[in-house]
Amino acid sequence: MTEVAPTTGKLSDARSKPKRVYKDVTVAEDAGLYCVFLDGKSVRTPARKQLGAKSRALADALGKEWDAQDPVIDRDAMPLTRLVSTALDRVGPEREAVLDGLLSYVDSELLCYRASHPDTLKARQLDSWQPILDWLDQDMGISFQVVEGIMPAAQSQDTVAALSKAIAGLNDEQLTGFQACAAATKSLALSLALVRGRLSAESVSVLAHLDETFQVEQWGQDREALERRRAIDADINAIGAFLSLI
Repeated sequence: MTEVAPTTGKLSDARSKPKRVYKDVTVAEDAGLYCVFLDGKSVRTPARKQLGAKSRALADALGKEWDAQDPVIDRDAMPLTRLVSTALDRVGPEREAVLDGLLSYVDSELLCYRASHPDTLKARQLDSWQPILDWLDQDMGISFQVVEGIMPAAQSQDTVAALSKAIAGLNDEQLTGFQACAAATKSLALSLALVRGRLSAESVSVLAHLDETFQVEQWGQDREALERRRAIDADINAIGAFLSLI
């Protein structure tokens, strides 16, 4: 069967992106997955695996991403394709390494580092973040230690073990969403809340940017910071959509 491989990497402008040469985008079952075809040719991931999903709804969404590429193919505009490719190429084959890498960030959990002042920020962090940590403790036995300031604090072995168990229980697609969310938010706690359906993508974005939002309220918005936040929010929303479709 003839194949089509998606582009990889970020490209600077439309002139450097490949033009769309296919007409029809279809989704069909093949080798146990619902796969995307361009004019009957299967799309391949960067590792040359057939792009597809167990979920027909997710596969249809992948097809829509490819059908929306016109007149050029913009890899950056296909977040679901990137996430599915990551699940197929990296998370599935390298699952243990992915789990180990995630656990290395347990001592830098965003929600554990609280401000020592002002009182308004301290109260906001307590009201917004603590319910997530309480939920993790009550439902999964993950008891994070909270500190004030920025000095690193090592979490207990019991906490690491409980977190490891919770993450290891995720399937490859969930783990892919979890990993992507952790990279975007710097929070394993918020990522678990998103994967488990405790929080929506919008709520995760709000909580991840809590400190930044407070600073903006005090000092105003920086344009570069605003653009960076919008990009992160778009990533989190795409992860939320991905998780809802798997």
